[in-house]
Amino acid sequence: MAALVLYITLPDKLILGPFWVIPGGEAVLLVVLSVTSLRHQLEEQVTRMLAILMLGVINAANIASLVLLVRALVGGVKVDGHELIVSSIQIWLTNVIVFGLWYWEVDRGGPRVRCRPDHEEPDFLFPQMVTPDAARPRWTPTFLDYLYVSFTNATAFSPTDTMPLTVIAKMLMAVESVVSLVTVAVVAARAVNILT
Repeated sequence: MAALVLYITLPDKLILGPFWVIPGGEAVLLVVLSVTSLRHQLEEQVTRMLAILMLGVINAANIASLVLLVRALVGGVKVDGHELIVSSIQIWLTNVIVFGLWYWEVDRGGPRVRCRPDHEEPDFLFPQMVTPDAARPRWTPTFLDYLYVSFTNATAFSPTDTMPLTVIAKMLMAVESVVSLVTVAVVAARAVNILT
């Protein structure tokens, strides 16, 4: 919901296609996910695939907004400094939220599977997994742990305390870092230049 609000408050020139397409699609997927998550476990795979589809849509829309913003800057389009800073913050925050959700959904087969004793091998190595005495018994990461991983990856452009172990985790972190780097380095630098 936060990513949807951030997207719909972007300026029109930073939204790909008609204004209602992305938010409408995200809203439909959100309703479907809400309904199917209340159903029995047989629909778990469908719900997970819909969640991944929704994350892909939000992620693609956010990257498209960033590309449009960079294109406007490089193309010489007059961009108001205030609008540029606010838009780049919105894009960066959406990036952090979406990748926190990606990590939450991908690690060990997803949130429901992760809590089972027979879960898949981990995609991320958390400090609590290396030093179990520092964590409560049977510790498993929560969404806030993944949001923290996303935030630190977006600010440091690399993993900090939690290491990616699989190719998918490494690729997700790489994409997040690139989007964050472009947003912070190119867009924010240009915004500061406009304001001074």
